[in-house]
Amino acid sequence: MRLVAALVAFVGGAFLAVQGRLNGELGHAFGDGFLAALVSFGGGMALLALGVPTTAAGRAGLALLRSALRAGRIRWWQCVGGASGAFFVATQGLTITALGVAVFTVAVVGAQAVSSLAVDRAGVGPAGRVPLTGPRVAGAALAVVAVAVAVSDEVGDPSALWLALLPAVAGIGLGWQQAVNGLVREAAQSTRVTTLVNFGVGTVVLLVVCAVDVALRGLPSTAPSEPWLYAGGALGVVTIGTAVLAVRRLGVLLVGLCQVAGQLVGALAVDVIAPAAGERLSPATVVGTALTLLAVVVAARPRRR
Repeated sequence: MRLVAALVAFVGGAFLAVQGRLNGELGHAFGDGFLAALVSFGGGMALLALGVPTTAAGRAGLALLRSALRAGRIRWWQCVGGASGAFFVATQGLTITALGVAVFTVAVVGAQAVSSLAVDRAGVGPAGRVPLTGPRVAGAALAVVAVAVAVSDEVGDPSALWLALLPAVAGIGLGWQQAVNGLVREAAQSTRVTTLVNFGVGTVVLLVVCAVDVALRGLPSTAPSEPWLYAGGALGVVTIGTAVLAVRRLGVLLVGLCQVAGQLVGALAVDVIAPAAGERLSPATVVGTALTLLAVVVAARPRRR
């Protein structure tokens, strides 16, 4: 079951890579990354709003979640993990241009690894307390090195490195998000309800951000006509859903590492099948991806007694 859960999280990471490409192209077409993020979150929210409350299982899950909130078995602040996802998307638009993809990615993955170790150790997620072991710490450190190698040829302006604090905070939030989403899944007994709550919170946060953004910059003059550019929300539903399913079996750290591995492998596949204009597949990316897969294997090894 742990192997199946790892594969599920890996697939979710691969979908995340495709979502990133689509959202990036949508943001370029709009000329506004915040608006593209809102369209992506809103699309996923619309799908879930149509598919969850309209089914008997979905309504039962929502009722269980309401009962758990009223009884105090879960707190309201444990239901707002989607705000961390919205903040992560917002930091992309705020910092990637200045930092470059390399520094942004390393800051996120490094902070997420530390956060995942901490929330596992504190027992925040549904897997309970997971002790700090040599293999887990080594796997987290190796994952950060692997991602640094994978994106080493894309470093941006060194003078803007102080901005890396924002993606680092976003990475800390991602570890917490996976843990509390797992708790919502336990309370609602439904992955679909958990994903709906996550997307609902994230959409509300992005609506506020975009309201300020549009007030300052105005709406874009055109919208892209290619329908596939609006599929990011559906892919995000898969990514969040797979993480919610896997976190109970693996803990937060391993879910995060499996998703990072899937994201890098998915990005490799996207670059080979549909490379972006002016982009090429570098040896560093291949080496970094292989090291990330090794990091997952190292972190998953049991501690020797």
